Amino acid sequence: MKASLDCIPCIQRQTIESLRMNIKDKKTREKILRKVLGFLKKIDWSKTPIELSNKVQLLVSKETGIKDPYKKVKKLSNDLALKLYPRLKRIINSSSDPINTAVRISIAGNIIDFGPQLKDRLDIKRAIQKVLKEKFDIDDYNELRRKLEKAKNLLFFADNSGEIVLDKLLIETILKFKKNLKITLVVRGGPSLNDVTIKDIKYIGLNKIPNIKIKAVSNGDPKTGPKLNSKEVESWIKNHDVVISKGQGNYEGLSQFKNIFFLLIAKCKIIGKELGVKEGGIILKYKRR
Repeated sequence: MKASLDCIPCIQRQTIESLRMNIKDKKTREKILRKVLGFLKKIDWSKTPIELSNKVQLLVSKETGIKDPYKKVKKLSNDLALKLYPRLKRIINSSSDPINTAVRISIAGNIIDFGPQLKDRLDIKRAIQKVLKEKFDIDDYNELRRKLEKAKNLLFFADNSGEIVLDKLLIETILKFKKNLKITLVVRGGPSLNDVTIKDIKYIGLNKIPNIKIKAVSNGDPKTGPKLNSKEVESWIKNHDVVISKGQGNYEGLSQFKNIFFLLIAKCKIIGKELGVKEGGIILKYKRR
């Protein structure tokens, strides 16, 4: 998915937010923002939104000297979700269709996002209540169940911190259904906004689940792994029976590939239009071709 003109002011807002969280001096914030604006004028806007955002976040980190500007926010998000974990696990286990409920809770976690401009991005309880009650705007759940029944392996693209705790519940629920399923979890190879890294995986204990291995994709720095929309990542997709992509950023980077289940909330008008749903739509979409 290529970036639209509307993505550019969103990236500028991300920059301002990141600077406000980490830099007290207004003049320093303005100086760095001006550099970002100059950088945006020069680079190719035909990239995916997540590629543009990654490039800008790397520039902000370089200028501020802060490797992980969202470090505190990520810990807060993980801790909030971990507090809900026991109660959510009981809800899933008491459900008539635990996988369906776990999928819904996982999608609700997609509200925890510091990319789009969201008012309630840490109100996980409210998002869960909404997603558990409402119908999916795109619902390919039956296809997901059918494919999981036959699958020997699963490729899972993780999205944001906090959200990953709810993804952990989904992975645990799937493993109850398919005990020998081998799972490859894909995270960012370095910090970018509040995206999941290996540190988050270890913090919430997801790395201790049997049958899981971790792969990393680039945060914009070539040293951190292959690009999300690269041929190498496409080969990972082709070598797995089921592929789940969580979140809007991963949709932006992977939407050109086939045989992927996209689980997300459409958090901006651009994504809503791309998917043919209203903003805020609940999505479980299987892209066959």
